[in-house]
Amino acid sequence: MKCKLSVNINKFATLRNSRGGNLPDVLKAALDCERFGAEGITVHPRPDERHIRYSDAIALKPLITTEFNIEGNPIPSFIELVLKIRPTQVTLVPDSHIVLTSNAGWDTKKNALFLKETCNILRNNGIRSSIFIDPDVEMIKYASDTGCDRVELYTEAYAKEFYDEPTRAIEPYIAAAYQAELSGLGLNAGHDLNLDNLHYFKKNIPNLVEVSIGHALICDALYLGLENTIRLYRKTIK
Repeated sequence: MKCKLSVNINKFATLRNSRGGNLPDVLKAALDCERFGAEGITVHPRPDERHIRYSDAIALKPLITTEFNIEGNPIPSFIELVLKIRPTQVTLVPDSHIVLTSNAGWDTKKNALFLKETCNILRNNGIRSSIFIDPDVEMIKYASDTGCDRVELYTEAYAKEFYDEPTRAIEPYIAAAYQAELSGLGLNAGHDLNLDNLHYFKKNIPNLVEVSIGHALICDALYLGLENTIRLYRKTIK
């Protein structure tokens, strides 16, 4: 199965915001990522706008020619934003405004009704929905009842354990991937995937359809160049 690479461009905005002005140009960065081979662009706007701003997301929509994925906690202002933009996909992430980065998947049993209502709103507006989730078979079963189109596996635990024991690290993700397939859900993955651990992950998760990678990819680009880095990541998942 073909797996698409969606490049998360938040780090370009973080660098821009640290100095003010418009360097680097986030819109140009997104277009360059596409030109260099990215098959999607991901942004994760937070209410404090410490990296991607809501205005960036709005400005990006008419420019992007690949898939546009917007991640975020579905608070009212976020839902208002995505209904205005209508991206290809919205990934629902349960992060609060105080976390540095996403650090947990949804409890799809506890939040079943809320997630079902949210996915229904997205579906009625022609937006594909994905739920950010830990590699937990039970949580995927409950996710399938929400009406979401996909789940995105939170891969931080895999990335941390990969260097010590890759076989053990991948086991819960294989089980989760199998359950997603049984449930008729598309499968995405993201968080701390990089050039070291990505190939092994993809090789063992054959039904993976999308990876969203930002931090590691931009770090690699500092040494390897953006165009070369995107090509290397695409090669790694093929």
